[in-house]
Parts: sequence; C-alpha cells; structure tokens
Amino acid sequence: MAVKEITNLEFGKMVQTAAAKLTQQAKFINSLNVFPVPDGDTGTNMSMSMASGAKYEREATSLNVGDLAAALAKGLLMGARGNSGVILSQIFRGFAKDVEGKKSLSVEEFVHAYAAGAQTAYKAVMKPTEGTILTVVRESAQAGINDIENGNDQDIVAVMKDILDAGQAALKKTPELLAVLKEVGVVDSGGQGLVFVLQGFYDALIGKESTEQPDSAQIDEMINVKHHQSAQGKLNPEDIKYGYCTQMMVRLGRGKQVDRKFDYDTFYNYLAKLGDSLLVINDDEVVRVHVHTEHPGKVLSWGQEFGDLQTVKVDNMRWQQEEIMEHDDQQDDEESSETPVERAKEQAAKNPETAVIAVVAGEGVAKLYKGMGVTTIISGGQTMNPSIEDLADAIANSGAKQALVLPNNGNIFMAADQAAQVSDIPVAIVHSKSIAQGLTALLEYNPDASLQENHDNMEANCVNVKSGEVTIAVRDTKLNGREIKKDDYMGIVDGEITNTNPDVQTASIDMVKKMLDEDSEVVTILFGQDGNKATAEKIRDAVLDADDELDVQIYEGDQPVYPYLISVE
Repeated sequence: MAVKEITNLEFGKMVQTAAAKLTQQAKFINSLNVFPVPDGDTGTNMSMSMASGAKYEREATSLNVGDLAAALAKGLLMGARGNSGVILSQIFRGFAKDVEGKKSLSVEEFVHAYAAGAQTAYKAVMKPTEGTILTVVRESAQAGINDIENGNDQDIVAVMKDILDAGQAALKKTPELLAVLKEVGVVDSGGQGLVFVLQGFYDALIGKESTEQPDSAQIDEMINVKHHQSAQGKLNPEDIKYGYCTQMMVRLGRGKQVDRKFDYDTFYNYLAKLGDSLLVINDDEVVRVHVHTEHPGKVLSWGQEFGDLQTVKVDNMRWQQEEIMEHDDQQDDEESSETPVERAKEQAAKNPETAVIAVVAGEGVAKLYKGMGVTTIISGGQTMNPSIEDLADAIANSGAKQALVLPNNGNIFMAADQAAQVSDIPVAIVHSKSIAQGLTALLEYNPDASLQENHDNMEANCVNVKSGEVTIAVRDTKLNGREIKKDDYMGIVDGEITNTNPDVQTASIDMVKKMLDEDSEVVTILFGQDGNKATAEKIRDAVLDADDELDVQIYEGDQPVYPYLISVE
C-alpha cells in the first residue's frame, strides 16, 4: 500500500529511528577516521547532535510536521558537535524552513524540503569539498528530485528508497573524489553518518523501527550542560548570590495567561534584573531561558505572560554546593595546592571585561591556560567536541561584556562560529587548531586592547608554532605512501603523519627532530595520561643533544589520547 503523505506520526518515527541508528553505529562511523588514531569522533558527534534534535522533536507537542521539523532543527543546532554535527544541523535547518507551517508533507514537499536542506548545507561551508557528506546529501536529494520530475510522486516509501540508494551510491564514490580516502581504503565518515540517517527514515516508513531507541536519561546527560563543577568546592553556599539555576522553554503565544506579544529586549531586560548567568535564545515559536536567580517563581510567571511552559527545571545551587563541599573536603588536604593569591585572582576573574574561553582536555593543560589569562575552561577537544550550546552557555555565563574563544581544534570551528552568532555579547573566534597554537596565541593577548585587535594579533601568532602529537595507531593502514602498523606510535606534525616507531620515546624524539630548524628557540613537552615525566626528560635530553641552545620546557598536561604533545617555536 502506497504512503502518500508524512504526518506527524510518520515524521516522529523517522526522526527517532534515525537517532537510534546513529547511536548504534557511532563506533563504526568513528572507525572510518582517515588517521588510524584512537580519537575518531565523527560518529560520536553526529549521534549526539541527532540525539539532541530527536529530544526536541519528541518533546514538541504540535501535531504539525512543520513545527516538529522546526523543533528538530533547533535541537540539532543547540546540540551540534564538530563540523559533521553542524553540517547535519544545517541540512535540517534548510528542511525546516521549507516546510514551515505545513501540517503534513506530500511526497513532493518532502523531496523539495530535503533538497533545500542540501542547498543550505552547501552554503554553510565556506569551501565545500566533494567526497564528503555534502556529496552524499546533494546526490541523494537529486535522486528524489528526479523521481518527482518523472512523475514518481505517489509513494514516499519508494521515493525514500531511491534517496537512500543514491546516498549509498554517493558514499561508495567518496574515495574516488578524495584521494586520501582511496589511499586509506575508507569511505567518508560524515557521509556514512548521513546514510544511516536516511536508512533510519526508510526503516521507519516500512515499519522497521529500531528496538533500541536512545534512553531519555542518557540523552539528557549527553546534551545538558554541567553547570556546577567541584572546582567550586571552596565557595561557601551562603556566598552564592543567586541560589536557583532556573531553566524554562516557553511556547510563544500559547496558554491561558498570555497577555503580551514577545519582544526580545523587553523579555530579556526583565530577567536580567532577576539574576545573572542569563541566556535567552529564541525563534518565532519558542524561547529558551537559563538564569541564576533568587526568584524562580517570578521567572516562570514572566514566561507565562508570553506563552505556556513546555519544560521547566529549577536546581538549588546552595544545596548542590553543600553536597560538593562534603565530597571535596575529604580530599582537600591532599589535593588543594591553590594559594590565597591564586584564589584572589580567580575571584577577580569571575566578571572580566573580556572573557577568554578555551577548549582543552587535561587538568595540567587547563592550569597552563589559566596561567596565561584564560578565564573559562571548557573541558573537551578531540573525541569530546563541545556542542554549540556548551559554547554559548560558557559565553553567557562568563559575566563578561565580550569574549574571545580558542577552540584549539579545527573540528570545533563551525560550532564556535554558530555559538558566536547566537550570543548576546560580541564574540571573536581565534582559529587555533591545537593546544600549542592556543598557548602561542595567548602570548599576544592584551587585556587593554580591543576585541578585534586581540583577535587579529592572536590569530596571526598561531602560525608561529609547530604542533606535534604522538599517539598510537589503532589499525594497519597506508597513508601518504607510508606503511603504518597497528600499535605503532605515530608522530603527527600540524596534521601530517611524519614518522612511526614501535617505541613511544623513539617516535617522539624522531618527530621533534623533524620539527626543528635554524629558527627554533623553545620546545615545550606536555606529557599526558599515557605518558610520564621520566620519558619526557629523555626526550628533552635528546633534543638538547641535537641543539644545546634550545630552551626545553616540560609540563604535566594530563591530556588523554596523546601521551606527548610537543611544540616548537
């Protein structure tokens, strides 16, 4: 029996099944990483992004597909992680715009909306590259368009099958379009993720829904920001000025108590008087609020003047702080090395004129960055890219009038750019691709300079450092003509594998020697969770044997994945 339209029921099943499919296949997608390193994260990013979109769609109460698509797009945007997650969000942003106001979708309307999503995704990427997810979305969308033009518009199941088949065919061609994929012998990971989304859509339409839907509690844990870290343990609960972390989502124009037409400035300014750490994000239908306040009831009542409350969450931060202190006091004598001067500096940095926000992994690395003037640390990096919402919340919660963001990973650039767009204060993104580039950029930070001056100077200084990473190969492969064996250690300099060796110390020394030239002055070695100071010192000695005039510094970075991060300036 032909299915001629997609109602809210079909659309919901499609979205939820696609999210489940991505969750189930995340590890496989990660395994398609071109580099054979233990940090492939495309599957993780796409599954978490889609899980966020599915959560928003599932919680939407409208019976109109247009509204559900808008909820999906909003959830994807706020939860988008990594470039693949952001591109996925753009696909469904274009889709949602095209079906705005529609109660259900005909076959033709669905096809044109998906094609609009493909166009939006292409526009979102500054330099579109074929052989990626973009190729898969374009060619699969064209298959749907071809069906419509040929009069095959009476059965969405048949058309969806053609779209899926075209996506799979396009995916198989990606190695022919990107030489590096062909050399390594994998298809594009982002394209594979999109094919799983299309497979989920098709499965839902034929009644083959996943029996392993993502658990709601797990999704909430993945996509909600952790507002209160144990680093606050020394703060007296009574010193917390605003004790209730209050969040709400308001459906504008709906509800019995609505007596105001939504105006962003009016809405925001009232809430700003009730507390701090305020974040207000809205579109034409929904406004989302996060604020720390003493009057959660007033916040909720204010929301009801503009619409009904879709979701509400209120946390007592003083009680949470008491729990944190009870836990942290047990380890305080052993672990606390912070001096009164450091604590005073930390207190003074709570409301800076300019927030300097950096994404880093590892306690030691975070300490280095804070020592360089960073005011906010977002824990993350490779394998755990922060979402747009994580970045936007860090900016909003900084209490600053403007912000500089150092992503320290090229896969976070698009999410950082999107976070800047939804933020209420001016934000500049310093496009640092590594921990080393971020540290070098911070050397140019001047608290008295303008936001634009700091951005320009810091970004220009990024190129003055060579970034080296040492990690283990997770599979046999061949890349750039180099044979790489599983469990060998690889030296990676500015994104290119330069050497391999079964011994981590030898691999590290060989790598850093390739990084040195006559202009080299400073070598910095960060040893991670899988490294140690003794080996770092042997690497230092080998470097000094090569050039005894170099200044070699060693720090405990505690970073995951990479036993040694080495920079040369």
